[in-house]
Amino acid sequence: MNFGRRAIAGGLALAGLLALAGVALAVSGSWESAAAQRSERAVAISIGDEHACALLDSGAVECWGQNWGGQAAPPSGRFSAVSTGGWHTCGLRAGGSVKCWGSNRDGQTDAPGGRFSAVSAGWDHSCGLRETGTVECWGQSADGRTYAPAGRFSAVSAGDRHSCGLRETGAIECWGANSTGGTEAPAGRFSAVSAGWDHSCGLRETGAIECWGWNRYGQAKAPAGRFSAVSAGWYHSCGLRETGAVECWGRNTYGQTDAPMGRFSTVSAGRDHSCGLRETGAVECWGSDVYGYGGQTDAPTGRFSAVSAGNLHSCGLRETGTVECWGNNFSGQTDAPAGRFSAVSAGWGHTCGLRETGEIECWGANFSGETDAPVGRFSAVSAGSSQSCGLRETGAVECWGNNFSGQTDAPAERRFSAVSAGGAQTCGLRETGAIECWGWNAYGQTDAPAGQFSAVSTGVWHSCGLREMSAVECWGWNVYGQTDAPAGQFSAVSAGDYHTCGLRETGEIECWGYMFDGQAQPPAGVQRAISAGTYHACAVSVDGAINCWMIYNGIADVPAWLREPTLGAPATGSGGLLDRSVSAQRAGLAALGAALLSLLALALLRRSRRRS
Repeated sequence: MNFGRRAIAGGLALAGLLALAGVALAVSGSWESAAAQRSERAVAISIGDEHACALLDSGAVECWGQNWGGQAAPPSGRFSAVSTGGWHTCGLRAGGSVKCWGSNRDGQTDAPGGRFSAVSAGWDHSCGLRETGTVECWGQSADGRTYAPAGRFSAVSAGDRHSCGLRETGAIECWGANSTGGTEAPAGRFSAVSAGWDHSCGLRETGAIECWGWNRYGQAKAPAGRFSAVSAGWYHSCGLRETGAVECWGRNTYGQTDAPMGRFSTVSAGRDHSCGLRETGAVECWGSDVYGYGGQTDAPTGRFSAVSAGNLHSCGLRETGTVECWGNNFSGQTDAPAGRFSAVSAGWGHTCGLRETGEIECWGANFSGETDAPVGRFSAVSAGSSQSCGLRETGAVECWGNNFSGQTDAPAERRFSAVSAGGAQTCGLRETGAIECWGWNAYGQTDAPAGQFSAVSTGVWHSCGLREMSAVECWGWNVYGQTDAPAGQFSAVSAGDYHTCGLRETGEIECWGYMFDGQAQPPAGVQRAISAGTYHACAVSVDGAINCWMIYNGIADVPAWLREPTLGAPATGSGGLLDRSVSAQRAGLAALGAALLSLLALALLRRSRRRS
């Protein structure tokens, strides 16, 4: 089973699922010509919500990280600047025109015509500086964030719900939401400005940094001393010392303020991560890896009999009967209790295990009662997104947790031999061999085909079954081919987010659907078990070892040729402000279905993130 991004309690659980499933659309930018680009160097970088872009010395743009709205799939051609926002990106063409790409739910990529000298992408709006010095903004206009004041400016920066401009006189003027004081710029002369989430920072002409607005994590409390650039992120900020050293301050949950030593030419602060451009032209990032930061692929050594890949964590059942989990532990989902178990299932933010006595014990997130297992004896257990299900020894299925879509309403007076809890739906295998599903059915994920099956696995928006003749058949949403099971004989199947993995009867693993980077390269050799998670998958080999691999690139997964440039002159960087308005990207097409996902998930995701 696999899941998505963030759990949202109670009535918002379905919203959480949408945001969650949206995450699975993440991909990196276009790498098809990476080999030919190894002689290029980055001259600027920009960090968005969960993607990043680098402007190369050739004028091309390279991006990596999340791409569910197409924000990491830039058009081809030459750019002079790039800016990464929430789910969109904007670039300044060499000729002065602005080109934006990615999510356009609020019109944030509908750049006006004409010539500009700078562009900045915010969360859901964008701003450009015309060659005449006037500022023009487009996209979401709530709180007045796109209502730029008249007059001439020398720089502009679009934040979350507000924007800031640097007047030609050196004064800073901000507009938009001001609930936390993010637009109350101090008086005096500045040389640069950066608008972050709900705070802003300016670089004084003296080299001192001054920040204002929301300061819950110290993100607006800049250190003393002289700097040459500043970048305001979500809950942290970073500055570039005149010596070339990077110093960051504010929230440090993921190490986003732990800047590495050495000299940099530019720095950019994102959401839970930061990136800097070395004077050598190498790009280096630190903080949350978005997909990989949980360590969900760092499987322990030793012998196991089963494995379960969840959202950002994994769990294995040792041959001794103990459960060991690894990866993200925000909700205690990897804190497996002591004792002996016969089965384990990793969900989104929780985990459930079946004791050898037949009792179910769950741990981790309990927003909807998903860890409140009923008493009594069971023969199987399955942890879903925000619900869990168990198979009674009598053959009855009993589910608990969130029931927003009826996913815990197991059919009564029916006998099952297996159960699989997915996103907002659940499927059970009847003792007759038929599959019956219940819960959310927006994409036909509960419309199980007729006939006899021997196993069932439920993902987020699709489900799969193993026929008695060992063929795999899947149903539900198929935008990436996740239900297009290959022909042949399998012994097991596991439905992930927008991908599926099967174990051939020969012991080899085969995956299909939306695949990028490591997902398409499962371990070689003979395996005896397979589990597909959200961003990773795990397998148990015949010798009992667990091998996990990542599915998607994370924000910190800078392309190797950008991390270690080997040819060309050293990059000098812009030497100026690097907030969200500096960077560039590469050509590619947004994934099919990204627009739909943006419409479904954008507003819901923002509600779950605000003031986390």
